[in-house]
Amino acid sequence: MSNNLSSIAAGVEEGRFTYANIRKMISLLVSSGAAEVALVMSALIFTLPLPFTAVQLLWLNLVTNGLQDKALAFEKGNQALMKAKPRKPDEGVFNPLMIQQILVAAGVMWAACLGLWIWLVRFQGLPADQAQNHVVLLMVFFQNFHALNCRSESRSFFSIPIQNNTFLIGALVLTQLIHIGAMYTPLMQRLLGLAPLSAAQWVAYLLLGSSILWVMEGFKYLRKKREALHPI
Repeated sequence: MSNNLSSIAAGVEEGRFTYANIRKMISLLVSSGAAEVALVMSALIFTLPLPFTAVQLLWLNLVTNGLQDKALAFEKGNQALMKAKPRKPDEGVFNPLMIQQILVAAGVMWAACLGLWIWLVRFQGLPADQAQNHVVLLMVFFQNFHALNCRSESRSFFSIPIQNNTFLIGALVLTQLIHIGAMYTPLMQRLLGLAPLSAAQWVAYLLLGSSILWVMEGFKYLRKKREALHPI
């Protein structure tokens, strides 16, 4: 009997951990995709050149964002999941919490990239093909930092040990190196419309890309405070 109960508990634990990781993957992909779509739509509305070429969009979705989501599947489970109440049978994957986090994350990426695009094209007079190089790099930074957010819907990134998912850390480093290599390789430069940028620009886009980490940290903190004040 005890063996059966242990097997059931282990099965429930594995199921919850797997379901949580699937949600993390979906959250990363949907929020990044929504930001890209919103950015393209905004450019059309404001009669601006498109911020991405078709090849650059493929690059963002298949290469620079194609490893992080898979690496999230290896995130070790949090035992707090076992203490949570069972979800309702009719509850979909996109529950209110996930929808809120997707909207906030996508909004940050969209607003920052659109602001940069308008600044470069309208105020700096940079040709579209050159400005796209800047926006693509910023989006790569956003995707990498947001993958860190997606490690948990409720816990701070800084409270989760790195060793819980070394695959993700490796994926982030690898994708960034791949993009850097593309920016400095003549063949990839021609295919993707990329080019090297100055050290100051790298630092600026790195800091701007990290903003999504701090915004989502604030979102999680405020949500915890609200739940503490108004427990269900």
